[in-house]
Amino acid sequence: MIKAILFDHDGTIVDSEQAHYEMWRDVLRSYNIDLSHEEYKSQYAGIPSTANAITIVKNHSMEVEPSELEMAKAKITSEYLAKQAFPLMEGALESMRYFYDQGLKVGIVTGAGAEGVNTTLRNHKLEKYVSVVVSGDDVEKSKPAPDCYLLAADKLDVEPSECLAIEDTYNGSLSAIGANIKCIGVSSSNSVRELFTDTQFECSNLNLATQWISKNFQFKVSN
Repeated sequence: MIKAILFDHDGTIVDSEQAHYEMWRDVLRSYNIDLSHEEYKSQYAGIPSTANAITIVKNHSMEVEPSELEMAKAKITSEYLAKQAFPLMEGALESMRYFYDQGLKVGIVTGAGAEGVNTTLRNHKLEKYVSVVVSGDDVEKSKPAPDCYLLAADKLDVEPSECLAIEDTYNGSLSAIGANIKCIGVSSSNSVRELFTDTQFECSNLNLATQWISKNFQFKVSN
């Protein structure tokens, strides 16, 4: 019986990966590096900035501290979010509303910081649907480690096996599955689809994911 639905944020609820790619590209232009979309998609999409900064420095043999890149990316991200929220993905509002109306607990689990999620909830008026938010700020090890999903289940007072996760990246699915949470893969334009493993179902948008979940899982309404 499923008691809780846990959504990833970037690339699952919000269409943010293109914006994140452009932000990283702007950061790296200052170092005369032209970041290709293919490199971003295959190596950095869906991964927290701290880890990305380390990988970028290594991949491009940069003579800077990763923290310098991370701070530059954080500054650009904050400037973006001060002006606007990331746009919602197709079916995001409808999916969250559906599970909320079914009486399930709804959470958001992101490997990134909480700033983006809070802006999404506020600007798109989604606060009423979400019982808990767990971000990379809340755990020592972010995705693909299972820590953030384990913390979300604990905060919702449910067993991990009573949760269902919806993720758009391989690393995100590893995080959920590592926490003993069944996972649905929703492929965005930035997902490396062929790398999804051990997911219950894969599809192209949240509307299809919601339909499949409603047909294949029994829900236990929270008191």
